[in-house]
Amino acid sequence: MTRSLVFPLLLVATLVSACSTAYYGAMEKVGYHKRDILVSRVEKAKDSQQEAQQQFKSALERFESVVNLAETDLLKAYKKLNDEYEDSEAAAAEVSERIDEVEDVATALFREWRKEIGLYQNPTLKASSESKLRDTQARYKQMMASMRKAESSMKPVLLTLRDNVLFLKHNLNAQAVGALRSEFTALKADITSLIAQMNRSIESSNRFIAEIKE
Repeated sequence: MTRSLVFPLLLVATLVSACSTAYYGAMEKVGYHKRDILVSRVEKAKDSQQEAQQQFKSALERFESVVNLAETDLLKAYKKLNDEYEDSEAAAAEVSERIDEVEDVATALFREWRKEIGLYQNPTLKASSESKLRDTQARYKQMMASMRKAESSMKPVLLTLRDNVLFLKHNLNAQAVGALRSEFTALKADITSLIAQMNRSIESSNRFIAEIKE
């Protein structure tokens, strides 16, 4: 990476970090602490995954309706399938954004927690806080790994959807439908796997929320 690119990227990262710090500071002044924000963001990330699940199911149903029709208006079918692809892409982007937001506040929370541990004078209380921090970080890492795995599972599905939408666009004929029909089974398997991974991520989020609220 050239120096001309490094400086702007560092500047953007600094500005984003400053904005986050200012936001967390403002929220704490009204009694809404980083732990509360973390729980809220994990819940939003979980909700976005549930919404993405429904969208990918909808895209699969639309895809199936196209490949199972003997006669259809292919241009109309293409437009509807393209709409489903674009909605799926937007849903995936929302999931990624929500996960990034969880990561941002978690990083700030754990940094603050470690710093405040250094202020303890009572060794027993300090050791207890250190233990709690380690446990919370361990559970967080498990949840985040599950979230990121679900996030990465969306990409191949989106690529397959895009390929097939483009193929239908460029070949609005019965042969195109026949070609898409052969792709349906693999796409269905990918989406089924994606939904299962998202369910595991959602379950991990629920466990983390329950544990951090203890």
